[in-house]
Amino acid sequence: MFVLGIDPGLSTLGYGIIEASGHNVRGVAAGAIRTAPGLDIGTRLVELYRDLDDLLTEHEITEAAIEQVFVNRNLQTATSVGRASGVVLLVLAQHKIRVAEYTPSAVKLALTGYGNADKMQMKKVVAMRLGLDQLPSPADAADALAIALCHVQGAPTRRIAERAL
Repeated sequence: MFVLGIDPGLSTLGYGIIEASGHNVRGVAAGAIRTAPGLDIGTRLVELYRDLDDLLTEHEITEAAIEQVFVNRNLQTATSVGRASGVVLLVLAQHKIRVAEYTPSAVKLALTGYGNADKMQMKKVVAMRLGLDQLPSPADAADALAIALCHVQGAPTRRIAERAL
């Protein structure tokens, strides 16, 4: 199974692709899609759409996981992340890829056992789980890999729950 993790953002959208086979996981690709802040919102959303569509065309993604949008203190940031998330969900739906959403604290809890783990702890766990020689970078890509790992880790439980329904 190939899982795409997404850390949504309008300026920087992190992505991470992992392959999971049984208990084995490996990193396939990770990076960031960036849009220029000087461009109008519509143009930036189209760029996100095109770049993400190209990524999905290039890789055979089985499932996807995205960080859930939450409002902290900055409503403007939450709005732009929400817009980017909408584009991500649209592209995934067009490619008929199932998507799950996870809160940041759920991802941290799943990977470290502590829902308030810091960025460095998360990067170290991701590097260790994927057998990387160095910490994943940029931070948005590291977050996306963590989201994908969280999704893979919960897959057996989801399959049992789906069979029970």
